[in-house]
Amino acid sequence: MPGHSNSPVRRVGRAVTQRLKTWRLGRSLTVVPHEGMVKIGTTYGGWSIPADSLGPESVCYLAGLGQDASFDLGVIERFGCSVMAFDPVPEASRYAATVSASEPRFDFRPVGLWSADGTLRFYENAEPGFVSRSATNMHGTGEYTEAPVRAVDSLMAELGHERVDLLKLSVEGSEYEIVDDLLAKRLPVGVLCVEFSQPAPIEPVLERVRALQAANLQLVASILQPSGWKLTFSAA
Repeated sequence: MPGHSNSPVRRVGRAVTQRLKTWRLGRSLTVVPHEGMVKIGTTYGGWSIPADSLGPESVCYLAGLGQDASFDLGVIERFGCSVMAFDPVPEASRYAATVSASEPRFDFRPVGLWSADGTLRFYENAEPGFVSRSATNMHGTGEYTEAPVRAVDSLMAELGHERVDLLKLSVEGSEYEIVDDLLAKRLPVGVLCVEFSQPAPIEPVLERVRALQAANLQLVASILQPSGWKLTFSAA
């Protein structure tokens, strides 16, 4: 029906708008060259990080597993460290069990990350077949499940970690809350990989980029696609 929000014309229009936004964001970002960047993981689940940033004793918190552990397993293989993966989605828990069975250094926790400990509603994705869910209901759906969430500093205190060497956030809209919390608490993070999920406006993203840079986290890599904007920051 013409004018319907899911009509082919509307979908094409949204796709064009999203591509333009992605191009504009790329023009607005300045990536600081860093020698030895390495791409780890699949095209869907992968990230670029500094090759000299981690080692066997590194502390890695990786939020947003979904059904792609290629980055998690790639970090384990390359650096020899253990990783802690977090995801509140039931499908992720089932998938994680198959990963843990063959890789003991992969430690999965069925919780989401947030700015405080508690319980939140996680709303389903609007696209059929997508297992990811959003605590901020970024897709405007009505169905949800409830799941526990933890703040990064709370996890650090429980686990006895004084710093996090690698923090990955692929969290469907919760990235703003978590990044703001990291900055407010001045938590020591060596490498921060944050995906700004889409659709979302540009300015809130640029605000966080500027705030992270002011906190001496340099933007060292960007993987910009209309479906998601992946930015990697490294402590200066």
